[in-house]
Amino acid sequence: GGLIVSVVLTSRAGAVLAVTLNRPAVLNALNAEMLAALADAWHEATDPSVRAVVLTGAGRGFCAGQDLADLPDRPPVRAGLRHAYNPVVLALAALEKPVIAAVNGIAFGGGTELTLACDIAYAAESAQFSFKEVTVGLMPGYGIIRGPDVIGRHHTRYLALSGRTVDAHEARSMGLVCQVHSDDDLVPAAVALAEEIAANPPLAVQVGKAFINRGTEVGYPESVEAIALLFARPEHRAAVDAFRARRFR
Repeated sequence: GGLIVSVVLTSRAGAVLAVTLNRPAVLNALNAEMLAALADAWHEATDPSVRAVVLTGAGRGFCAGQDLADLPDRPPVRAGLRHAYNPVVLALAALEKPVIAAVNGIAFGGGTELTLACDIAYAAESAQFSFKEVTVGLMPGYGIIRGPDVIGRHHTRYLALSGRTVDAHEARSMGLVCQVHSDDDLVPAAVALAEEIAANPPLAVQVGKAFINRGTEVGYPESVEAIALLFARPEHRAAVDAFRARRFR
């Protein structure tokens, strides 16, 4: 066979680990293989010589969320949620090292949730954020727990209940991202920030992150149960079937 390229790429430059989502043909939509590879990347980040992480996407998207084409027809939902996407996002948030998101395009659903799980986010001019879950009869599990802490309840409701998309500048006004850069300058700017953080005494950075993040997991197990309930509804199945019909016709 031909060369197999990993669905998640990692590279080191000094104390900074760059993690790149690498399924550009589907805007880096998350499937089981990518989630497993991300778990490996977070493990790589625990290396003591890594002091900061930059997360970005290959191609023109950051992450289009869960790959609906990858969902099983009748998923064992609670098990699937607990053992696939959720632990990967929780492990990202729980990393002792600071993680900077460099959001380089579409960040829908799980893409916005990944952004929220990072410690600091920069966006490209081309970035777009949304919680699309409601449009297929679901809700963002991690997003509605972490969203109120990061962007406040009003903005979380606005996104989670409407499914609307916001651009990089709206995301900055909400506090979802700290800075907006041109598409070309995005990753260098994020790496420069990571290098600045990496140059600081690591224990001070680690303790600072841990204190700022304290208490942000409250309510998470309940949100998994709520999503399991929504998964079982006929509206969700109909919406996914309609999506697949459009995509594969």
